Amino acid sequence: MNKRILTGDRPTGKLHIGHYFGSLKNRVKLQNEYETYIEIADVQALTDNFNNPEKVRNNVREVVLDYLSVGIDPKKSTIFLQSMIPEIAELTVFYSNLVTIARLQRNPTVKTEIAQKKELFGESVTYGFLGYPVSQAADITAFNAELIPVGEDQLPLIEQCREIVRKFNSIYGETLLEPEAVLSNNKRIKGLDGNEKMGKSLGNALYLSDSDEEITKKVMSAVTDPNRIKKDDLGNPNICMVAYYHALFNKENHKTVCEECKAGKRGCVACKRELIEKIKEELTPIREKRKYYEDRPELVDEIFVTGTEKARKVAKETMKKVKKAMKLDYFE
Repeated sequence: MNKRILTGDRPTGKLHIGHYFGSLKNRVKLQNEYETYIEIADVQALTDNFNNPEKVRNNVREVVLDYLSVGIDPKKSTIFLQSMIPEIAELTVFYSNLVTIARLQRNPTVKTEIAQKKELFGESVTYGFLGYPVSQAADITAFNAELIPVGEDQLPLIEQCREIVRKFNSIYGETLLEPEAVLSNNKRIKGLDGNEKMGKSLGNALYLSDSDEEITKKVMSAVTDPNRIKKDDLGNPNICMVAYYHALFNKENHKTVCEECKAGKRGCVACKRELIEKIKEELTPIREKRKYYEDRPELVDEIFVTGTEKARKVAKETMKKVKKAMKLDYFE
């Protein structure tokens, strides 16, 4: 039987090309090689959106539509909603006894994210946000996931999960699987403005669902070499976001793009227009598939319900083993 992987996203906005090149394309490939579970982590999204639940709720369907549009197949991947699996919340409570506050505060990923959320939390981070690695450990172990595809910045979270599993098994007996991280080779995709991070809040994202008009507007405003004024000025493609995106959407011609830019033989406007056509070429079939599911909401609901029911069965079996190990199986 194929090994089981768990992956997913927080529903805080539509998915963009950073997600596409960073994880989605790989998930489409992995679903043919592994038993795949994909979680819509709405509970985790509330840890820093607790004051805006509408945002989380409204984006749950948007994320699923993006999944389906890029080729994630509900017959191969189990798509489920975190909040509909109460066993995850129950495991989170049990695991919280196994982790100290000091250990959570030392987690590099958590430290970085708390610093980024300074405006939201001020000097007092919430218990929910500080403890989200515990909830994530519950996500992983509830489904006996063996492999977790992650970027390098997420490795501390997987290590924290492994620590929790080891401690649980040392106290209560061998019950839980210790997961392994599968490190993605894909680098984080930069924003249109050159920022290392692409995101809705930064206004620098190119979304999978963007229209032709939106794509054109965004690419035409993308950051290029500021020292290049005239077409025949010698350019530096290394600091040009248009050249950067050519490497993603126009690989076969990327070398030529850079050479012509350096030699002053390629104008920025023409270069942007070529990129726009390449982006449209890649995203049009994705948008068309998204439209297919948008027009069939009952089909999306069915995918949700079926996937969540399947995931719940697995989580229930895990909980039976956990409660038996913890001597909490009073009436069974």
